[in-house]
Amino acid sequence: MDPETQGAVRETPDRYGAFPRLTPEQLQDLAAHGERRGTAEGEVLYREGEPFREFLAVLGGTVGMLHDHGGPDERTVAVHGPGRFLGELGLLEGQAAFETAVVRETGEVLAVPVERQRALVGSDPLLGDLILRAYLGRRYLLIGLGAGFRILGSSYSRDTLRLREFAARNRLPHRWVDLEKDGEAEALLRRFAIRPDETPVVLWQGERLLRNPSNAELARLIGLPAPSPEHERCDVLVVGAGPAGLAAAVYGASDGLTTVTVDAVAAGGQAATSSRIENYLGFPSGISGGELVERAVLQVHKFGARLTVPAEVSGLTPQDDGYVVTFTDGSRARAGAVVLASGVRYRRLEVPGIDRLEGRSVHYAATVHEAGLCRADPVAVVGGGNSAGQAALFLAGHASRVHLLVRGGDLNADMSRYLVDQVRQHPKIEVSLHTEVRGVAGEEGLESLTVEDNASGARRELRAAALFVFIGARPRTEWLRGVLALDEKGFVVTGADAGPAADANRWAPLGRGPLLLETTLPGVFAAGDVRSGSVKRVASAAGEGAMAIRLVHEHRERRGSPAAGSGPAHRGG
Repeated sequence: MDPETQGAVRETPDRYGAFPRLTPEQLQDLAAHGERRGTAEGEVLYREGEPFREFLAVLGGTVGMLHDHGGPDERTVAVHGPGRFLGELGLLEGQAAFETAVVRETGEVLAVPVERQRALVGSDPLLGDLILRAYLGRRYLLIGLGAGFRILGSSYSRDTLRLREFAARNRLPHRWVDLEKDGEAEALLRRFAIRPDETPVVLWQGERLLRNPSNAELARLIGLPAPSPEHERCDVLVVGAGPAGLAAAVYGASDGLTTVTVDAVAAGGQAATSSRIENYLGFPSGISGGELVERAVLQVHKFGARLTVPAEVSGLTPQDDGYVVTFTDGSRARAGAVVLASGVRYRRLEVPGIDRLEGRSVHYAATVHEAGLCRADPVAVVGGGNSAGQAALFLAGHASRVHLLVRGGDLNADMSRYLVDQVRQHPKIEVSLHTEVRGVAGEEGLESLTVEDNASGARRELRAAALFVFIGARPRTEWLRGVLALDEKGFVVTGADAGPAADANRWAPLGRGPLLLETTLPGVFAAGDVRSGSVKRVASAAGEGAMAIRLVHEHRERRGSPAAGSGPAHRGG
């Protein structure tokens, strides 16, 4: 048996396309951008918690990927042989590594500087798609394994819930150690001399400890692009990094505008919580919200837009020929134009006693993180729209049974036909129309629901270990009240609807009224779910984000400060 075949036998089998092999031609192309380097048994190629500096392809020998290297919980995540490449999603997005790479058998690697590799991923479609799909698969495997940092805290703590939500929404590998239930908790408290009242804490690499960190502090630990104290002036500042905001960032930066995008929690918005989007143009077999978002984030970086998370906006003030945007940490940014794409947040279910179960067994998203908590128990989904239908189908792959509870009497009223057909045909999903949740029961977690038939008034008990709520949404516009016009539900008014509410003194010097997506403030546009009258679909949100940039150009031209060059630099999209 030759050395390459022998190494392959000991490799981790490729699962879900997470561990593909580069072709000889691809390795040859990469060699022009890097260097070949010998490796020795036991050599550490990169460490968990440290930033990636190189993209490494294995040319000879084998390399083990370890979690908690040198710690009491050390374990091998994967083993790679010749033709395989190392790393995961953090390499492309500037995050720290979530694994340690250790040489198992002496051999050779091809090392490409990480910035050069990121450029290659953006310029070579075949190589870029292969690496991105592998890295996405590896990220989800790490999340499923509970790799990464640990959040030690009580399930009754709002700060614990905040940290868990931030980690989950940013798709960061982590594991929650429940202070009340997990046997590991007591040992960790003693080991690090942590008092229970000091929790929650974040632990990483067996030695790094943050006591009740802010989201920004956790972001800095992981290497997320946390906000700088003060932004310089930019051409366009985009508030919100959902599909509309990411599209605006991509089109703004590709058109030559200096573009900054900020989000209070994570890139992706509500779309990132969708387990499967099947009617998005160009993806006939569907695409998960998480994968769609990661691809968009890479495009944002490719064109040079700046993406900052977490950065929560608290104020918008006109100044000179632009705007000053204020953040909750006191920092400010100046922008010539602003695109509001802050999206919506799901409405909470108003049921007595539900507060204490939120974050433990009552959820407002259905991702890999929440699904992993189901443990083959029956669950319930509340809602009759597409989000509820997608969640029910996704959870049916994890739970023993899914009860879809719909307040109305017709599933077709708010759900796309293709989803209705799949939901009704799935053997694990039971649809209950005219049904509302009236009560929850369970001490440490949800055990059962009291549901009522709103047509007959009859009540019954329904066993469920988790409840997923998708009952509509409200806009994230509290900070905009009194700044620009909102409709009666709090959504941002734009275009012709904004005209009657606009300040004539502000618009008269411009000689025009609000453009199609423009608000009652000149140069401030709204796109996506936050806009009054929007379609509330991922595709339309992305389209509006792109359209907003076209209107930014028109605003700048009419104001007498055209964009770089004579107009948009990229019209192909």
